[in-house]
Amino acid sequence: MKKVNKNLTSFSEHLDKQYGNRGNAKREKYEEGFEAFKLGVMLQELRKEKGLTQEQLAEKCGTTKTYISRIENNASDIRLSTLMRIIREGLGGHLKLQVDI
Repeated sequence: MKKVNKNLTSFSEHLDKQYGNRGNAKREKYEEGFEAFKLGVMLQELRKEKGLTQEQLAEKCGTTKTYISRIENNASDIRLSTLMRIIREGLGGHLKLQVDI
């Protein structure tokens, strides 16, 4: 018979305890930061899949290596138009947005 550990919590329960429920200002700030982090990681992975350095990607889309680095390391907000240009001109892709309500 399998023993169940009652001390385990789900990640969602952990977030509720640490940051409060969704809608709470502290939780929303966390969620926003996490989405920016995921975007940076996604761009970094796509860049590497294309075999590009940060400098090469920056040159292809008309920005700087420093700016690409800041996006990848979640140190800079990014405008939608810039994100679209990086994906289209730098990575040869198309951005699709989805809104979950």
